[in-house]
Amino acid sequence: QVHIVESGGGWVQPGGSLRLSCSLAENPASLYGMAWYRQAPGKEREFVAFISSGGRPEYADFVKDRFTISRASGSNTIYLQMNNLKIDDTAVYFCKRDRYWGQGTQVTVSL
Repeated sequence: QVHIVESGGGWVQPGGSLRLSCSLAENPASLYGMAWYRQAPGKEREFVAFISSGGRPEYADFVKDRFTISRASGSNTIYLQMNNLKIDDTAVYFCKRDRYWGQGTQVTVSL
């Protein structure tokens, strides 16, 4: 069984920043590709960003140049730095490894 824990969500005004963290509870020998997804109220869960085991990132078009995914060196801990947040970024953000999901962390962008 894989346990995934996200943290770092909260409330921020439009234009502000948040940094999300995600880690595996286990300490596996291998590094894994991992991703961030998000789900807003009334919407399907959607892809946000991915980072390969080797550290190569890729992004959904709607967050490119605003969000940065990164990895703690040599670990299965990843981060999502979110800058210039918009009201439409409000969602529960989930961390994913293969078919395993964390519990999610709430990001609220509002006045």
